[in-house]
Amino acid sequence: MINMKGFNIWLLSLIFLSAGCSSVGITGRSRLMLVSQGEETALGLHAYQEILKTSKISTDAKNTQLVNKVGARIAAASGVNYDWRFTLIEDKQINAFCLPGGKVAVYTGILPYTQTEEGLAVVMAHEVAHALARHGAERMSQEMLLGTGLNITGAALDQNANKNLIMSALGAGGQIGVLLPYSRKHELEADRIGLILMAKAGYNPQYAVEFWQRMAKTGNGAAAGFLSTHPSDSNRISEIQKYLPEAMQYYRRNYNE
Repeated sequence: MINMKGFNIWLLSLIFLSAGCSSVGITGRSRLMLVSQGEETALGLHAYQEILKTSKISTDAKNTQLVNKVGARIAAASGVNYDWRFTLIEDKQINAFCLPGGKVAVYTGILPYTQTEEGLAVVMAHEVAHALARHGAERMSQEMLLGTGLNITGAALDQNANKNLIMSALGAGGQIGVLLPYSRKHELEADRIGLILMAKAGYNPQYAVEFWQRMAKTGNGAAAGFLSTHPSDSNRISEIQKYLPEAMQYYRRNYNE
């Protein structure tokens, strides 16, 4: 006898999967997408505002200016017309993030590892790549599919039973500012897209190898926040080296080197 409940869930899954399939720019990877751009952007803005309420904004004028300079160049290279915002947060965390809709924050704790403008570009391009690839919305979609029995409606988020789940998936629920790590697949994809963003922005993507080598040398868990992103140091560097020829084509094409 056919289990109609199981069949209905299976059928509904197929409907949502077919309706919510899209692909990532540059890499062409297919992914599930059940969250609209508008919902994602609104959630990103709300999360960003909440994070800033409980954070100490850096008063270091020089590094704040550098973060804005690098951010503006990376954003322009992305070709995406988000309401981009860049903030330097005074915190010893070795971390950075970009929430949906182009809300970027860099923690001062990572600056000793970026060291240069190019090193900062590695970090910011990687984070911006997460937003461009809509990794947050993809993760939310996966959580909605697995955790809510596909009970998804078109209601506004404030009336949506999935709101807390979505906010948690963004890292904005429960503990503001504690961003859940992306999957290994997302991290490596952001590395690849980030290299191309660097190249388009006029930063030599080869600096990415030097940055990750410095991060790998911490060896004491100090960079746990930024390195809790699953790929091992050696694997990440190896993958970046594999992506470099593709990125260097953009760099040489635009900057004749």
